[in-house]
Amino acid sequence: MLSQLGYQVVSLSGAILVLIGYAALQRGWLQRDDRWFNLLNFVGSVLLAWIAILDHRWGFILLEVAWAVLSIPPLLRRPVRS
Repeated sequence: MLSQLGYQVVSLSGAILVLIGYAALQRGWLQRDDRWFNLLNFVGSVLLAWIAILDHRWGFILLEVAWAVLSIPPLLRRPVRS
């Protein structure tokens, strides 16, 4: 398994990905339907959920799994061509 440092690196990476997506949304660089926004949220949430599962943190498991699942439908939609 991972060392304590490894767990911290994975959890920080997940948090940074989610925060990058949120910041890009707030700055208008991405829209909520953009694949990049949802991909950042999905990958970040999966990483955070994995750490929460290993640590048995049920509230965070619920939050991060729900966040990841909600990111899937926009990722599966066909892009709209203009």
